[in-house]
Order: sequence, then structure tokens, then C-alpha cells
Amino acid sequence: MAARRITSLLTRSLLSSSHSSSPLRLLAGGGNSILAGGIHRFSTAAAVEEAIKPPVSVEHTQLLINGHFVDSASGKTFQTIDPRTGEVIANVAEGDAEDIDRAVCAARKAFDEGPWPRMTAYERSKILLRTADLIEKHNDEIAALETWDNGKPYIQSAKIEVPMLVRLIRYYAGWADKIHGMTVPADGPYHVQTLHEPIGVAGQIIPWNFPLLMFAWKVGPALACGNTVVMKTAEQTPLSALYVAKLFHEAGLPPGVLNVVSGFGPTAGAALSSHMDVDKLAFTGSTATGKVVLELATRSNLKPVTLELGGKSPFIVCEDADVDKAVELAHFALFFNQGQCCCAGSRTYVHESVYDEFVEKAKARALKRAVGDPFLAGTEQGPQIDSEQFEKILKYIRLGVEGGATLEAGGDRLGTKGYYIKPTVFSNVKDNMLIAKDEIFGPVQSILKFSDLDDVVRRANASRYGLAAGVFTQNIDTANTLTRALRVGTVWINCFDTFDAAIPFGGYKMSGQGREKGEYSLKNYLQVKAVVTPLTNPAWL
Repeated sequence: MAARRITSLLTRSLLSSSHSSSPLRLLAGGGNSILAGGIHRFSTAAAVEEAIKPPVSVEHTQLLINGHFVDSASGKTFQTIDPRTGEVIANVAEGDAEDIDRAVCAARKAFDEGPWPRMTAYERSKILLRTADLIEKHNDEIAALETWDNGKPYIQSAKIEVPMLVRLIRYYAGWADKIHGMTVPADGPYHVQTLHEPIGVAGQIIPWNFPLLMFAWKVGPALACGNTVVMKTAEQTPLSALYVAKLFHEAGLPPGVLNVVSGFGPTAGAALSSHMDVDKLAFTGSTATGKVVLELATRSNLKPVTLELGGKSPFIVCEDADVDKAVELAHFALFFNQGQCCCAGSRTYVHESVYDEFVEKAKARALKRAVGDPFLAGTEQGPQIDSEQFEKILKYIRLGVEGGATLEAGGDRLGTKGYYIKPTVFSNVKDNMLIAKDEIFGPVQSILKFSDLDDVVRRANASRYGLAAGVFTQNIDTANTLTRALRVGTVWINCFDTFDAAIPFGGYKMSGQGREKGEYSLKNYLQVKAVVTPLTNPAWL
């Protein structure tokens, strides 16, 4: 299955996966019993109350420092929770400032004295390739851990995200021996060259919505460039990163090159951001937390920071659109990953000439969305990540109703166990409403009306965010106009969430700084050094 095009799978309903021969389908009880057994159209049934037992066990709950799994210095642990039930999956070592310091010391020694930056780039590439092979071999276990800890559908984890993780690691393995400087002509008898050197110890902080993919976005370019890494995982989803990091070491990664510390932002995250021996910082998460990370990095040693932050992405449906196709793509753009996606198309702008038709069909599509246990074949939507996010989403739904938007579908929790929310659709949404301004990060679609291109460009750009946008039109001139007018890092034309290892990703304005993925991401982990040597009687200049 190709991992490079996420929408080639997901814009066709994940329901088609119910005919798969996966062992998860057997757990679901067979194809014809799925709808009766637990996956349901949310308006007609209660949520699944008895969660399926995941086909994987939790092997690693300690910190990974200097090539070894170790307890936290304090001995403390925290609970990682199953979002399907609110019950405890495992107790995980809780790293704090002392553990971050241990990890940074290991990474510093591995960079200053160890073999990783000194081995040939080809040797580094081979280790990354072996790692990708091991991840591919353990695809199903890694996917099950991801779904168990995060709540996303298993089919999404197993058929899309783990293969994309493999693809990203192989992509950066390919870059390892193609990183080089230049020879630069100068005004005078000098030989001038630039060296692209690894920056040193990279601190990396990843979020909970795509733990595996964010792991790869960060670790891949850092290691390809010859750096060492200290990664702080999200406290909601620590399990999959620990498993994958173990595979890096099985593939031959030297001790200290990749260290993984689970813990909380105010303790472990703050310690990593402010550590004086960290040379580079990369963070993905909320804009509010990103500001704190940037401030801590600046106040310490002025380390450079890459930030991939929040979004409130417009999805623009033009008057010439095929409404049925636009409805399906807009539905995917918002509801994918339970709406927990930084680039979600969370402001659906629809031209006034097709607005009413679009709203009715969007409502119908939401009512058909299959919500249930993510381990059941056929599930499109699982639970939200935790109680905090669950309550935040419900608060915004209430604010939407109170603000005067029309609730077309959903609007409440689903069932009595876990963090399931009904797919929710609002119409008659105005730009000044909080549901149209704030990043909700949940399954809440806000549909707004526009009259012409100037109108929608002005309103789409009137946001503090600028991460991504979607445009649905059959007119190439309209597409070109919007592509250049929208102040965002990515514009998808007649597609959405098309992610590729080579396509850079990042935002304008308060959606972040810098780019991840692709060749651009390598620049985040390299220093450029100019070397100037006088020439005596040169034959040419």
C-alpha cells in the first residue's frame, strides 16, 4: 500500500476497509455483524460500551537514555489512558528536569565523542534503512499501540501512518549522503568553500495527535544530518515512540544518539527548551505553548527553534464546484483524525449559490459517519484523546449554539464511556464567532457563506493563523488566484491532507516558523561554515 498519498486512501471512505483480512476484522466479528455490533451511525445507537482488547502488549514504559531503558530519577510514573474507556493502559516513567539533563548529557557525549557524526554518511544511511525495515516488520504491533494510546482508527494507523513513518525514514536515509556544501567564487585569489555541518544536540517536543508521524518529521532529518536527539513525547501518547526508538537501536544506532523522555510540558518540556547544552529545538503543538517554548529557548542560549503550531484552515468551495465531491472532501478535511489535526479545514467557506445544497448534504454525511471503537473494522471516527480535549470541544459546541450558529447535526457526547463526540455541523456561522476563530481541534464543522473571491480571500486571511487552506474549483484561473492570495504555508487544490515525505510543511503568521519534511527540513539541523584559503598564483579564479 502506498504511503506517500494519504488522501488517495482517506478521501475514499475508510469503511471500505471492513473487507480487509486484518486480525482486527476478526475481532470485530465479521463483515456483516459490524454495524450491529458496535460501529454505528451516531443518531441511532449508543456508543460501544465494551472495548475490544488490543492485540498488543505494552513492553516499554521506561525512559530511553543512552541506549538503555531506565526509570526516572525520581522514580515517579504517570498513567497513560485509553481514550475509549478512560481506563489506565500503563504506568509510564515520568521524566523531569534531572532526566532531561541525563539525556542531554548522553546526547552531548554521543555527538562530541561518539561515532555517529564521524561515521560516513553512507553508514548512517544504512542504519536508517535497517530501522525502516524493522518498523515495517512490526507494522501491526506499532499500529495497535498507536490506536490504543491515541484513539484513532486502527486502519488509519496500520495502513497509512506506520507506512508513512517507514517512508519518511527511508526518505531521510536517502538524503544522508547527499548533504554537501558549495565552492563559492570570490573577488580575489581565494578558494572559498562552505561546509554543512550537523548542528549538535537537537531537542524535540512532539504532540499527541500524530505521535508516529511527528516522531519521523523530527528524528528523520536530525539523524540524517548527523545530529543527536533528545525527544520529549506527549504525556497523552508516550508508548509508540518508545517502541520505535528501540528499533533504531536494534538497527545499530549508537547509544546516546536518540534519547526519549516521557513527561509533562511544565517540567520535562521546559527543561529541554531552556537547557544550555541543547543546540537546536523543534516543537509541534499549540500556539500558546509554542510561545513559551520560544521564550525559554531565547532566554537560555538563544538556540534556534522550529515551530509547527496551530491552525484554522479555510476550505473554500467555489460556485462551479461539484457539490457532492466538495461535501465529501470538506468532510474529510475536517473530521479526519477526529478533527484533531492542526491543518484541519475548520472554516468551510461555501459560495452563496450552492450554500443551501452544501449544508444539507454536509449534514447528511455527518449523520452517516461511522463512530465507534477504533479497533473495529469500518470505524471512521474514534474517541477524542482525553477528558480535557473532550470537555474543550463540548464547550465550543455550546458557544456555537449560544453565539447564534445553527446546529445541523451532532452537538453532544456519544455514549456514556470514553471520549466520543458526535460529528457536529454548524451552518450560518459568522466570522466573529469563536467557533470560526479559535482552533477547536475536534469534530466540529463550521460552514460559512461567501459571495465572491475578494470576499473570501479577505475573510480567509483575517485569521491569526496561516497553516493551510483547501480550494475546490474546476476553474484553473480561480485556483491560481486563490493559491497566490491565501497567506498560508500549504494550499491544496481539489484535494486535502495530501502529505508526502518530500513536500515541505509549515505555516505563516502564528502557525509557526520554519518548515518540516522535504529538503527544506534539513536546513533546520545544519550549520553553514565558510572556509577561506588564499591562493598563490592561481591558474584561474
